[in-house]
Amino acid sequence: MSPASQSPASAKLPEIRLTQQPDADALLGRSPLAALVGMLLDQQVPMEWAFSGPYTIASRLGADDLDAHEIAARDPEEFAALLSEKPAVHRYPGSMAQRVQQLCHFLVEEYGGDAEAVWADAASGKELLARLQALPGFGKQKAQIFLALLGKQYGVRPPGWREAAGAYGEQGSYRSAADITGPESLAKVRAHKQEMKAATKAAKDSNDPKTTGN
Repeated sequence: MSPASQSPASAKLPEIRLTQQPDADALLGRSPLAALVGMLLDQQVPMEWAFSGPYTIASRLGADDLDAHEIAARDPEEFAALLSEKPAVHRYPGSMAQRVQQLCHFLVEEYGGDAEAVWADAASGKELLARLQALPGFGKQKAQIFLALLGKQYGVRPPGWREAAGAYGEQGSYRSAADITGPESLAKVRAHKQEMKAATKAAKDSNDPKTTGN
């Protein structure tokens, strides 16, 4: 992340600990595209698995970083095979390879391949949220989580960023990847997610005639 997109107190590269793997976390700290790809992969797999994906992809490409131009230009079948090598980058490596390439195509076309340009000059949290939601594979929830991650850990804090991030922007909420700074916070976020799943299931069961006896 460039100093221009950070507050003065966080001008140096952020110390990210999302994966609990030093090399993978270091890539997330220095590469805006890696951070975006990690967020894209963060569904239906453990968070640390998702965010270690960019490092795995870069390693298999024989690179120290990810390049949107290179990924966008890759043969889709070859790129899918690369993500499918064991250990696979995701539970659904084929479909996620397609999504990663779609994201990179968009970044090349709209931002010249510069992932950081998505947020570098955003004038407000509302504008940044809209830019993130425009990215392929980023719905509102994913966009809000990534906005919160940018604000909490990368120093990207346009006016109104917490409000735009919704509940994910709250300090000490332990709701998402935005709040993971080490093993202890990872455990808290995972516990919160399990509680939410249990609450959702309980609500569904309470409305199901088969379980209520109606």
